[in-house]
Amino acid sequence: MTIHAGSPQVRSPERATSSAAVIGNTPTLYVDQPFVPDGRGFWAKLEGFNPGGIKDRAALHVIHQARIRGELPPGGVIVESTSGTFGLGLALAGAVYRHPVTLVADVGLEPIMRQMLQAYGARVEIVDRPHPRGGWQQARRDRVAELMRELPGSYWPDQYNNPDLVEAYAGLAGELAERFPRIDVLVCSVGTGAHSSGIHRALRRSFPGLRLVGVDAVGSTIFGQPPRDRLMRGLGSSIHPRNVAYDAFREVHWVGPAEAVWACRRLAAGLNISGGWSTGAVALVARWLAGTLSADRVIVAVFPDGPWRYWDTVYSDDYCSRHDLLATPADEPDEVGNPGEREVTRWTRCRVVTDPLERIR
Repeated sequence: MTIHAGSPQVRSPERATSSAAVIGNTPTLYVDQPFVPDGRGFWAKLEGFNPGGIKDRAALHVIHQARIRGELPPGGVIVESTSGTFGLGLALAGAVYRHPVTLVADVGLEPIMRQMLQAYGARVEIVDRPHPRGGWQQARRDRVAELMRELPGSYWPDQYNNPDLVEAYAGLAGELAERFPRIDVLVCSVGTGAHSSGIHRALRRSFPGLRLVGVDAVGSTIFGQPPRDRLMRGLGSSIHPRNVAYDAFREVHWVGPAEAVWACRRLAAGLNISGGWSTGAVALVARWLAGTLSADRVIVAVFPDGPWRYWDTVYSDDYCSRHDLLATPADEPDEVGNPGEREVTRWTRCRVVTDPLERIR
């Protein structure tokens, strides 16, 4: 069965800007030596070729759907919590559909990202203290709720729980289905859960045996680990997003920031491609899978963004030295039998994936 790759924002009868028109149809690149040894490799879907990254797709689709349903009236303010990438997409959507955009971030937002969001016309608010249980994400969401009461006619996309975000990635899945006659393994980072859920759900119509591997951050609560402070942005969470399709995952890997930095830098030096925290974490896991699975398996890894916003973090020797991020990772992950077995502190694999909220109930 063929998946149709048309993007909702392109099919819309409403006028789109040239920036919206170039979203999608991103390239795929075969990643092998020197990053993957022994003649093995995997395919990377380079979503950093979108203007703002992978979440451009979701932002345009979500705003388009909200307008159709009347949830976002003409001129209404778009209000959302963001660590950066979805904010860029919403700034683009605001320009396309003529809506003001107010974004709530926290003190960890990179200065270059804050400047870019403001340059693209978004208003940026910064929360200065984390929620005692839900961390920075819950603190941002609480401020969004306050702004919604202050701004009549505003709209909150709620990227962690809105099923429209899952549907937004059918176009990306269609691009992959058209590109590959077979895909055996899909490797995705998990933050809101939307792109892993959406791509996998659509791709399974063409590849019923597709195996989904999730990549989370050490210190994230998504798959049942205790919440901890995290340097990495763009993957992991201090809350439990409803868009995570727990039953779709065959396994999950938690990756630490030093391990992601190593992968990012190796990609950049060896292949002149790279990205940020999510890209590095996904690349590390895909590299290991390529080396351990049979050579005929087709592995596709989604690289969510490019490297440009990470010059002062991932690619800064000073930053990485201060945070002890320049170590070489182990050749393979640790392994736990279930997510509650122990707290993980480095790259770790688990082949039992369950919804942690169901375990609590």
